[in-house]
Amino acid sequence: MRVDIAWWELDGSSQTIESLREHLRKGAVRPWASVPGLRVKFWIADQEHNRWGAVMVWEGDRPPAGSLPPNLAADLIGCPPTHRSRFEVEATVEGVHSMITLGGLGPALAADSRP
Repeated sequence: MRVDIAWWELDGSSQTIESLREHLRKGAVRPWASVPGLRVKFWIADQEHNRWGAVMVWEGDRPPAGSLPPNLAADLIGCPPTHRSRFEVEATVEGVHSMITLGGLGPALAADSRP
């Protein structure tokens, strides 16, 4: 398995963490649900440092960029990620939990935060 991490520094962009959350609420998450080989994608925010990003866990190599949904965050923010890293997953473990799925979680998709 492989992991891709992308971070944007939002200072200097017209976008905010809240505006990017709204972007996710409006459906930006959906196209990623059908990407072959994608185990999970997390959209992440760092309020303290005004950063926005994504973590993608792949079964193997990431598919070619042309076969992925468009990078709408880069279009909205106005630049490619400030930092991009790729890693090999060395080991995994799942702890004891009651969640059936990770899909649909987080403040951007919480029912009480939808317009």
